[in-house]
Amino acid sequence: MTCRERLESYFRENAVPFRVDWHPLAYTAQEVAAAEHVSGYLVAKPVIVRCGEGFVMAVLAAPQRLDLAKLEKLVGKPCRLAEESEFAPLFPDCEVGAQPPFGNLYGIPVYVDRRLSEDPEIVFRCGSHRETMRIAYKDFERLAQPVVADLAA
Repeated sequence: MTCRERLESYFRENAVPFRVDWHPLAYTAQEVAAAEHVSGYLVAKPVIVRCGEGFVMAVLAAPQRLDLAKLEKLVGKPCRLAEESEFAPLFPDCEVGAQPPFGNLYGIPVYVDRRLSEDPEIVFRCGSHRETMRIAYKDFERLAQPVVADLAA
């Protein structure tokens, strides 16, 4: 099962309306925003962080940068950006770097910057560098149950 299929099934089981879009190859979240013709503030960018011995997922809007000190205060452990080689095995159904913001589906705690909660919907990758999904932010929050905080630098 691909990541997109996993998400589609998860959304259907939880009565979440969604939309899938295809676009030219895009590696960065800002490139995704440009390809989808949406504001970068609608694109949810998951950042995988090593905190202590485990991982957490920090989700920010595409133009934002993670403030590691703010995240460390929240989790109470030293944090650093995870290397692709460290986190790729955590998302076996995704192209490297194209994981969705649903860390909960992979056993990873999710923290989201409050800026994303200000818009009615979010756009995010669904396992590939050519596909995105769009759902209501309130549905994302209900399903992922993230800690909402100020995470951006």
